[in-house]
Amino acid sequence: MTERKHGFATRSIHAGQPADPLTGAVNVPIYLSSTFAQEEIGKNKGYDYSRAENPTRDALEANLASLEGGTSAHVFGSGMAAIMAMVTMLRTGDHVICGANVYGGTPRLFNEIVSRYGIEFSYVDTADPEKVRRAIRPTTRLVHIETPTNPLMMLTDIRAVADVCHERGVEMAVDNTFMSPYFQRPIELGADLVMHSTTKFLNGHSDGLGGVVVGTKPEHKETFAFVQKSTGGILSPFECWLVLRGVKTLALRMERHDANGRRVAEFLDGHSKISKVHYPGLASHPQHELAKRQMSGFGSMLSFETGSQTNANALLKRVKLCTLGESLGGVETLISHPASMTHAFLSAEERARLGITDGLVRISVGIEDIGDLLEDLDQALGAI
Repeated sequence: MTERKHGFATRSIHAGQPADPLTGAVNVPIYLSSTFAQEEIGKNKGYDYSRAENPTRDALEANLASLEGGTSAHVFGSGMAAIMAMVTMLRTGDHVICGANVYGGTPRLFNEIVSRYGIEFSYVDTADPEKVRRAIRPTTRLVHIETPTNPLMMLTDIRAVADVCHERGVEMAVDNTFMSPYFQRPIELGADLVMHSTTKFLNGHSDGLGGVVVGTKPEHKETFAFVQKSTGGILSPFECWLVLRGVKTLALRMERHDANGRRVAEFLDGHSKISKVHYPGLASHPQHELAKRQMSGFGSMLSFETGSQTNANALLKRVKLCTLGESLGGVETLISHPASMTHAFLSAEERARLGITDGLVRISVGIEDIGDLLEDLDQALGAI
C-alpha cells in the first residue's frame, strides 16, 4: 500500500523541515556559518562551504520542489538571478522564445546583457500556441512564458504550449510568480522548468529578495547546483529562513488574497471612472474559461485603466491604505504605475504595442479587511 501524498498546506509546513535532531526545534535553524568543520581529508558531515550548500537553503529547496512537484529546486539572490541561471543552460547560437508581455526586467536582461553572448531572442504572443510553433527554429532551446502576464493579466495555455515545445524538443519555462504553486501547477501541465521571484507571494511579507528555479530532470539539478556553486548568486541562509517562514502560511494567505482580489476586481469593474479591468476571474476576461481550467483560483493581481497618466497620478496620490510602490505579493496592498515603474525600461512605442498605457494602474491586493480596501479605493477614485 502506497503512502498517501500529503496535501498542499501540510507540505508547506513540513516538507524539507523535520524537527531539528539535535534540539527538537520545530523551525529550521538559520545556519549562518560560511564554512563547516571537516573530520579529515575528504570527509565532512555533508557540508563544507555555504556557497555550495547550506542546511537552511537545503530545507527551503526541498520544500519548494515539493510544492511545485519538481525533482529539485535551486534558490538565488533574486527572481532575475533565477532567470539568469536558466539562461546558463544556453550556448552561443541558441534561440529563445519569450512571451511578448512579461515583466520589463526580463527583456532588459535578455536584450541588453544576454544577447551580447550570441544568444537570440524572439518575443511572441504565447496566448496563441500556433504563434509559438511558427517561431520555433532549429536552434530554439527554450520557451519562457509568464502566465498571467505582468501587468495585463493575459494567460497562456500551459499544456498546449508545452505540447508544441515537446514536439520540437524544446524546453518550456513558466514564471509562476503571480499565482504561486497554490493556484497554478505548471509542471503538472507539462512545463519543464518553473521559476518564481520568491520576493513576492512565497515570502509574502515584503522583507526579503529571492528567486527560485524548479527543475524536473536530473540534468536540471546538476546544472543549477553547479551554477549556484560557480557564480555564487545564492540566497543567504537568513533570507532562506524568511521564505520558509512565509511559505508556512501560503495556503491561508492565497485564499485571502484571492477572496479580496475578486471583490476588488468586481468593485472596479462596476465603477463609472474605470474603463477596463484586467482580471482572469471576471467573466468578461477573454480567457476566463482557460483560467478556470488551468488555475484553482484567480489570485490578487489585477490592473485597470484610468484613462490617462493625470488620472492615474491623481488616484495614486490619494490612496491611504493602499501603498504606492514597486513589487507585489505582500500581505499589504501594493499599487503601482507600470508605465513609469515596472515597464519604464520599454520605449513608449513598445508599451503602446503591448497595451501598457499611461493610464494603467496595477494592484496587488493584500489581505486587509476588504471593506477598508474598497473604501480606500472609492475615496481615491474621487480624485479622478
